[in-house]
Amino acid sequence: MRKLLDETLSRFETLERQMTDPDVLADSSKMQQVAREHGTIAKTATKYRRFKQLNTQIEEANEMLHSPDPEMRELAEMELPELKNEREVLWNELLDMTIGGEDANRANLVLEIRAGTGGDEAALFARDLYDMYKHYCESQGWKVEILSYNPTELGGFKEMVLGIDGEGCFRQLQFESGGHRVQRVPETEAKGRIHTSAATVAVMAEPEDVEIDLKPEDYRKDLYCSSGPGGQHVNKTESAVRLTHLATGIVVACQDERSQHKNFAKALRLLKSRLYDAKREEEQRKRADERKTKIGSGDRSERIRTYNFPENRITDHRIGLTLYKLDSILAGNLLPVIDGLLEYERQELRSAFGNDNN
Repeated sequence: MRKLLDETLSRFETLERQMTDPDVLADSSKMQQVAREHGTIAKTATKYRRFKQLNTQIEEANEMLHSPDPEMRELAEMELPELKNEREVLWNELLDMTIGGEDANRANLVLEIRAGTGGDEAALFARDLYDMYKHYCESQGWKVEILSYNPTELGGFKEMVLGIDGEGCFRQLQFESGGHRVQRVPETEAKGRIHTSAATVAVMAEPEDVEIDLKPEDYRKDLYCSSGPGGQHVNKTESAVRLTHLATGIVVACQDERSQHKNFAKALRLLKSRLYDAKREEEQRKRADERKTKIGSGDRSERIRTYNFPENRITDHRIGLTLYKLDSILAGNLLPVIDGLLEYERQELRSAFGNDNN
């Protein structure tokens, strides 16, 4: 954590210098990129800079305790408790702000929901998850944009990809990645039997343009006619866009806009997020292995949560959290679950780094 904070502060100070550099000031595009990155890390960097200043002041005050001058000793005895209290408060704030590593304070993410085993019921469950996240995001004042979706005839989704923008969105939603299982009686079930189906969720931090250098020659662009459920054409023109990244084989497609230009912009945004996610995945796995945390790995093959409709129960298996308010949570009141996950991770961080506050 200290290494991450040191790197963040170093980068912040570099950006501060760049913002007064005549060459950067003369390039509006470069200046915009620098200012955006500067703003993203400013809160963490300034708190950490103050934290380091406090450590220096505490060290000086401790030395003053051994001064032959009684007034100096008295001054140190008065200042030390206040300085240590401020440092403790700052350290706890920094712990909270670094949950999620270097992506913790990003205000943009891409969230994917994919129906898993269970056929039409799984697709309907994917729709329920979409509604849950959409309502929660709206309650937080975040902007939600559909980047891509693949509907089914019964009103579900085989896949739904969302772009979410808003302060704190990545920190709060980062632990949603993984397998989500539902247990309920489908509307089409005549005998009232409970069925189990599943969906997977992936939460990917969205990179700045400068972090993923993607050139037109790096991908293949294919155009095709968009289609709806059952394959019927909803657009006679080739407005749908598919991008294939040549080096990795990652494929993304967007077709929900009538404009080819808008679909291309969304596909490019999604491809950059996928590439950034692949780049960070190994680092995230190492960080999780080092701390042996249950929830920090972002392993999408892991079953993380069960939604049991007959019991109105939701259980997060990673932290042993069970709540009997499934209807409220699916309506978008996701905060009790998110708070539980963040508090668990907070305690993990404190356990690992709690004595490193000097």
